[in-house]
Amino acid sequence: MQFNELGLARPIMQALANEGHATPTPIQAGAISPIMDGKDFLGVAQTGTGKTAAFALPILHRLADKPHENRRGDCRVVVLTPTRELAAQVLERFQAYGKFLRLRTGLVIGGASIGKQKAMARNGLDIVVATPGRLVDLMNQKAIDLSRVETFVLDEVDQMLDLGFIPAIRTICNAIPEKRQSIFLSATMPPAIAKLASNLLRNPVRIEIAASKPLKIDQSVMFIEKSGKSAALLKVIQRDQFTRGLIFTRTKHGADKVTKTLNDSGAKAFAIHGNRSQAQRERALDAFRSGKVKVLVATDIAARGIDVTGVSHVVNFDLPNVPETYVHRIGRTARAGAAGAAISFCSGEERPFLRSIEKLTQQKIAVVANDGSPAARPYCPESDRPFRENAGSGKPGARRNGRPSGKFGQKPVQKAGQKAKSGAKNHAGQKSYRKNPSEMPSFVTKQPANEYTAQGEKKGQEDGERGITRVRRRRNRGSAGRQFSRHAG
Repeated sequence: MQFNELGLARPIMQALANEGHATPTPIQAGAISPIMDGKDFLGVAQTGTGKTAAFALPILHRLADKPHENRRGDCRVVVLTPTRELAAQVLERFQAYGKFLRLRTGLVIGGASIGKQKAMARNGLDIVVATPGRLVDLMNQKAIDLSRVETFVLDEVDQMLDLGFIPAIRTICNAIPEKRQSIFLSATMPPAIAKLASNLLRNPVRIEIAASKPLKIDQSVMFIEKSGKSAALLKVIQRDQFTRGLIFTRTKHGADKVTKTLNDSGAKAFAIHGNRSQAQRERALDAFRSGKVKVLVATDIAARGIDVTGVSHVVNFDLPNVPETYVHRIGRTARAGAAGAAISFCSGEERPFLRSIEKLTQQKIAVVANDGSPAARPYCPESDRPFRENAGSGKPGARRNGRPSGKFGQKPVQKAGQKAKSGAKNHAGQKSYRKNPSEMPSFVTKQPANEYTAQGEKKGQEDGERGITRVRRRRNRGSAGRQFSRHAG
């Protein structure tokens, strides 16, 4: 299928030709016709599949087909995005595809002058691309009117939920007419989004593009502790293949710290995160796009808001605690059919995050050393413990929790017909009197055995009244390595 087969308006086709687009992606081919017909739409596709054009092209076609006279503070299309960078990127696509249409567009985001945004909306707009919080601010100040909105778009809905924008979204939806076209785009479809879609969409056309393996992304992981991450990052940046890279950290403070380390070592880098002003973020992105700096350090706000060609490497300085975020991060490279590399640093405490990522992507990430050569995956009893089908079965050679029975303090398997040995000893090699406290010698109890037993029962009753829970640790008993001897109360 080609774009000229979809029935788009001639000015839009001319803009597509200027952009060099001829063949739609699967999500574009499935979304354009239903949206042009005015139907509600729910699209699920991974990052980098062209979701922006999937809704921008048919919306521009509908606006060109139905001229409309804007009133004061009026707007016809509202597009909500979770981050400022993504909002600017979406507006740029609208302007590129609609360059031959006489449409008024506006960007409404935090960090910019609200006075200028109010003046921009005063004469009316055809398309408003906004972040939820700033749009609500303009609504509260009566600077923008949503009572005549024809199309409502939520882009990257899953990240909207992660950032806590649902109250603002509901406020915006209450101000928009019920008779409207609603479009939801998301990279994943958790139950919370499905519930929100069922409340806001009416008989939507749903298209879900199966996530494919990023075959052109060379993924690898280095097992390295926190103290050695900075030195490993410098080695990665100094490689010949490294031409332009994104470094992702989990926190804003971490991004600033990594940026300072790189600049002190002579590798010029800029940081972009929520504590930076909008002007600083724009300067950093412009410098990164133009090639003035080849390293950009960012938090996850940039994982879905940066569309820069020629990114050769993505480095996860900190592994994300949400596995879906990893997919969005590495999607910043290997765009438009190019190849790229994604390198992750994994410390001991981050190994559970790595397991979640490999479970989501359904593939093992190759392990490499600091110099990039293949390396063996280190064994970790807590995070890399193998699964055994006969674990705890009692058969000879059976394993419990990935360890042989009878070793590492594990209780040996008792054979059929064999009696338990009397006089069991605890881990210190001393005789245990837990089962028969009456045998406990007087120099230990310093009181008669029957009195010791009676006081123990009384103590348990008192603890039960106070709600105290006593826990006795015992090695390798149960999946958690603990056995609860008594729960009082």
